[in-house]
Amino acid sequence: MLMKKRGHTCLLASSMASLVVLMMVLYGTIGSQQPVSLGFRHDYQLLGRPLYKLDLSWPKYPELFTGEVFAVAVNQYAGVVYVAQRGNNVPKVLVFSTDGDFLMSWNTTTLEMPHGMFLADAASSNPTVWITDVGSGPYGHCIKQYSPSGKLLQVLGTPGKAGSGLNPLQFHQPAEIYVHDSGEMYIVDGDGGMNNRLIKLSKEQEILWIHGEKGQSIAQFYIPHSVTVDSVQRVWVADRGNKRIQVFNSVTGDWLGTWGSCFTEDAPYSVRLTPDKKYFVVVQLNTNQISLLEAPQVGLIGQCTVVSVIQLADEVKPHLVDLDLKTGALYVAEIGAQQAQKFTPFSLGGGFP
Repeated sequence: MLMKKRGHTCLLASSMASLVVLMMVLYGTIGSQQPVSLGFRHDYQLLGRPLYKLDLSWPKYPELFTGEVFAVAVNQYAGVVYVAQRGNNVPKVLVFSTDGDFLMSWNTTTLEMPHGMFLADAASSNPTVWITDVGSGPYGHCIKQYSPSGKLLQVLGTPGKAGSGLNPLQFHQPAEIYVHDSGEMYIVDGDGGMNNRLIKLSKEQEILWIHGEKGQSIAQFYIPHSVTVDSVQRVWVADRGNKRIQVFNSVTGDWLGTWGSCFTEDAPYSVRLTPDKKYFVVVQLNTNQISLLEAPQVGLIGQCTVVSVIQLADEVKPHLVDLDLKTGALYVAEIGAQQAQKFTPFSLGGGFP
């Protein structure tokens, strides 16, 4: 269903939503709050400590979403947001400004079924966008690097040939890639395919270490779906099929710990860190939740603690997220609602409370 440009009604709703969250902070009501009713695609409820509010002004023309939205990536320096969607005869990538203006679309034929997305080298003069492709056609089962305008630069894996090979490297429905500032890459492969692997590649794309066994024991996976790296050499993997997050040493690949107690109802689908490094943002698709978990101190993993929850409406189906590392804004790709949404950090003084 196409959506019309938001007008005065939505501006009023946005102001009311902001007022609701403001009252929560002023009066200290940090338990379950009444839902903010803004229509199916924008209904949400804040549970726990209120850290984010919905920005109804983004994007300015939501009718441009014409497929199932699977991934988002943000360039905080350029103020640009990339949104990947699937569907027949739809542009696979839409590009917006962080203010909500539509900038361009990619009409590339080299993308079949985008799944995960990562913005690399954001601070450089040549940032690039990495996209995992889980399609089964001649361009599928690989990971692609694009210029900001959608020009294909290089391909990891063997296009169109699913497999588990390491030389040459093959993937089967690769879920996500994380590219460190050093150029080292962390890949979770795959999204329900034959592989259940976490692979670390050097800047020269040589394999440094790998965990590749399917199972429920430590350092084994069942549908590893998302990966991120913190500032103290820890790799965090959303082990979707096992309803847990596993943690590894980024240098050695050694297993450090597991979080599972927060995911008894639904599995973690996406894991990212807020810019202040205080919280992990974790998405749970089937329960339509976005949770913020306390990030542990150096040397500790411990058990997960949920600080705040954004409860979305039924059938929104949030999938993967990314954050603007400059402003802290959270962008959420939603398969069911067929849109991406922007949430901004809320506090009386700006930034995280």
